[in-house]
Amino acid sequence: MAKRSRVALIIETSSSYGRRILRGIRRYAHSHHSWSIFLEQRDLSREPPPWIKTWDGDGIMSRITTAAMVEDARRLGIPLIDLTDRHETLASHQVWSDDAAIARLGAEHLIERGFRNFGFCGFSQETWSSRRRDRFIEAVRQAGSECQIYESPWFGRDAHPWEDEQKQIMAWLNALPKPVGVMTCNDYRGQHVLDACARLGLAVPEEVAVVGVDDEEELCELCEPPLSSVVPNAEMVGYEAANLLNRLMSGSQDFESRLEVAPIGVVTRQSTDVLAIDDPEIAAAVRYIRENACRGAKVEDILDAVPISRSILERRFRKYLGQSPQALIRQARLKRVKQLLVDTDFTLAKISSLAGFRHQEHMCVLFKKEFGDSPGAYRRKAQGAGPFVNPSTRT
Repeated sequence: MAKRSRVALIIETSSSYGRRILRGIRRYAHSHHSWSIFLEQRDLSREPPPWIKTWDGDGIMSRITTAAMVEDARRLGIPLIDLTDRHETLASHQVWSDDAAIARLGAEHLIERGFRNFGFCGFSQETWSSRRRDRFIEAVRQAGSECQIYESPWFGRDAHPWEDEQKQIMAWLNALPKPVGVMTCNDYRGQHVLDACARLGLAVPEEVAVVGVDDEEELCELCEPPLSSVVPNAEMVGYEAANLLNRLMSGSQDFESRLEVAPIGVVTRQSTDVLAIDDPEIAAAVRYIRENACRGAKVEDILDAVPISRSILERRFRKYLGQSPQALIRQARLKRVKQLLVDTDFTLAKISSLAGFRHQEHMCVLFKKEFGDSPGAYRRKAQGAGPFVNPSTRT
């Protein structure tokens, strides 16, 4: 009988992100290999367990990786997969969420709603937060806007007491031009911003729209108003980490040393359910598209609902949104296709109909042109049958 590999998982279960990673690891282990797994549930702010220094195992996947831990694993000859993303280059093998893609989704989400003023609220000394901040700034600058930043420490002796922290966030929010779209580095930061808005009496989402990251569902729904959030594909992070670890334990060297997993999308809740457009007719037209694009709505239907000429509609869409009404309709339908591919097992014909396309073939052509994969290939990757990842490029 073949020896069962002994694998240590040092991954928190206090966050939905950590639990989703574990789900992906479990899915890989159950479908590919019989591992002997030890789960060490430790908070992200704690030091690695002391038993790592002498552990007689075959592989480690860790969310609290430190330089000392990497050195211990190297000394013991045990492959280590770093899932932490709190440091840039500690471990030789890393599987992380794609922070650049996460930031772009957050920026696009706010830009689509017509915002021209932006802020980013993050945690200093956290590499993942800095990466999201920099890419968010880049995305809004490409749209012709600037971004105001607030950061402070998350953990440790330099972290501010709650009341002091909220007063500083309130001062920052007060100084921002309104209306403003704010992306936060994660959902906990989103809660901080929404609490500060409530204390200041700022209307959310009319004056301040807020989108977080991680889709911590309980936390997002407990916020007032409920928090919109970018959804990383944490389950795929776990699946790919398990796949990489297995290859390392088997002696293979034919792989990328670092993988970045693309996010799934944005869950829209009340904190961004707004259109920051001063033109009431164009705001009404955009609202009509969002509500009816997947019901087969055409530009002619918009003109029936919003009585202006087609030329004025097209001109004002270019002015406020930088695209045509047809492009926004297509965008809304393709987003619906992505969601249905991930969340259902519906046939492509049914998905095409539910997303408002008259012909399945037309949907498939547009989908591949927009996203680079056919709908079938996208579904297989998103549901774990392929490497839904982007190799990183260091800059």
